[in-house]
Amino acid sequence: MSKTKAIFFFTLILSLWSGKTFGQLHIGHEIGTFLGPAGFFTDYGERWNVRNNLENEGFGIGLVHYMNLAFKPECSCRPTKLFFTKHFRLRTEINYLKSKLDHYGPVASKDTEGGRQLRAMHGNTELFQGGLALEYHLFGIKEARDFATLFSPYISLGVHYVYYNPSAYSDLGPLDSPKVLFPTFEDGLFMEPGHTFAIVGSGGVRYRLGRYNDLMLEARAHYYDTDKLEGLDVQKPQNKFNDFVLWLAVGYVYYLNF
Repeated sequence: MSKTKAIFFFTLILSLWSGKTFGQLHIGHEIGTFLGPAGFFTDYGERWNVRNNLENEGFGIGLVHYMNLAFKPECSCRPTKLFFTKHFRLRTEINYLKSKLDHYGPVASKDTEGGRQLRAMHGNTELFQGGLALEYHLFGIKEARDFATLFSPYISLGVHYVYYNPSAYSDLGPLDSPKVLFPTFEDGLFMEPGHTFAIVGSGGVRYRLGRYNDLMLEARAHYYDTDKLEGLDVQKPQNKFNDFVLWLAVGYVYYLNF
C-alpha cells in the first residue's frame, strides 16, 4: 500500500514540478479536478441487469494535469502550425474509485438456497490508479482558449497503473463455511489486494468559463487487465469479460501559465 501511494505522490509532484522546469520549452500547463458516479461491472449480480448496474454504482474523484504546445504562454502566440500541437494535449492524472457491491438479478431474487446465499453476500472494492493519456480536441486548443468557440469537444486514450483492494462478507457467516458461499464462487475468492493495468478511454466537452478556467463534462470507460477487482474470479464458461468501470464526471480546469 505504501509503495503504491508513493508512486501516486511522485506522479503528482512531477506534474506540478514540470510547470516550472519545462516553462522554457513553451509548454502550456493546466490543472484540474473531476468527480462523479461510477458504475462497476463485475461478477456481482447479472452483468447487464438494469437494477444490478444502478444499485452497484460507486463514485470516483480525480486530479489531472495537462500539457500542450498550442502556443507560447508568455506571448499567447502559436509557435508552430503542426496539427499535433494545435489539437493534442498530454494528460497525466490520478484517480480514486470506490463502490459497494451486492448481487441483483433473477438468480439472486429466487427464494432458494442459492438466492439467499447471493442476497446475503456483500462486497466492497476501492481503486487507486494513475497514468498518462493523449487527448485530441476537435477544435484548435488556441482557438478555444481565445473564445473562438465556447464548447470544445475531445476524446482521449491512455493507460493507467492500478492498485485494487477488495473485501467481502456474508450475513450467513464466514464465506469459507459450508452452505454460505454460492457454489459458482467456490475456488473463485481472491480478497488480497493486487496490481494491474487499465486501458482508459474518454470523451467529453469543455466549456469556457473565463480566461483562466473551464468546466468539463466527461464520460469514461476503464477496462482492466484482471477479473479480480472485486475479489471474485469465476472460473466458469459464462465468465467472458474482465472487470470494467463506466464513469461520468464533472470537472473544473485552471490554466496555470497562459
